[in-house]
Amino acid sequence: MMLKKLLLSLCLALSLSTAAFAFEKVDINTATQEQLETLNGVGVSTAVAIIHYRDQHGTYKSVEDLVNVKGIGDKKLAKLSQYLTATQPKKAD
Repeated sequence: MMLKKLLLSLCLALSLSTAAFAFEKVDINTATQEQLETLNGVGVSTAVAIIHYRDQHGTYKSVEDLVNVKGIGDKKLAKLSQYLTATQPKKAD
C-alpha cells in the first residue's frame, strides 16, 4: 500500500512538473511538414497546404495569414495560434 501511494505521488509530481515546461512554438515560415504535423489538428493535407502557400506567396507576415490557406478558417486558427509563430527573415546589410 505504501509503494502504491509513493508511485501515485511520483506520477502526480511528474505530471505537474512537465506542465510547467514552456513549449517551443513552430515557425510557419521555416517548419517542415513533419514539424507542422506534430501540432494537434494539423494533418498531412493541412501541413502540405501551409507549405504550398508559403512557397507560392512568400513568407507569412503573421500567424493570422494562415486563414488564407485552404482548409484553415478562423476556428482552426484560434486553436493553433498559441503554438505558432511567424518570424521574419533577417535583411542583409
